[in-house]
Amino acid sequence: MTVLRTLSLLAAAVSTGLTAGLFAAFAYAVMPGLARTDDRTLVLAMQRINESIINGWFLVCFLGALVCTALTAVLHLGSAHRAVLPWLVAALLLYLVVLVVTGTVNVPLNNQLAAAGDPDRVADLAAVRDRFTTAWVRWNVLRAVASTAAFALLGWALVVHGRLTG
Repeated sequence: MTVLRTLSLLAAAVSTGLTAGLFAAFAYAVMPGLARTDDRTLVLAMQRINESIINGWFLVCFLGALVCTALTAVLHLGSAHRAVLPWLVAALLLYLVVLVVTGTVNVPLNNQLAAAGDPDRVADLAAVRDRFTTAWVRWNVLRAVASTAAFALLGWALVVHGRLTG
């Protein structure tokens, strides 16, 4: 059982860390870079990114973080390793914030951007960009902070777990 706890905790930390890195990279590099481009470039680039991000690798990380963290928490219930549980629950709650924000804000904004259609055929591309960018960036920063905090908590959970099993 110790091996399963360790592997699930490690998988939770890795998948959460990869997701946090993705959201952070958008916050500090991708969106600031696209902000320096014209309306057409930003809209088209984000449309293509949003189309391509839905793939197996992303889904394994994005959903795997939730599944592995929840599994790890369950595996620590009623065991001598309960000292890890508060860190796992806190990480899980933060990651749920990420999922809720993604599902209720960022994905609907991505869908609106896709529905705008071909940037070469949009009459007011600046308005499409403005409706998308400000809200998307703001909420993505929240996702980056929450997922990074969840990753840090899982890192600490690994430390506590190591102390208990070592």
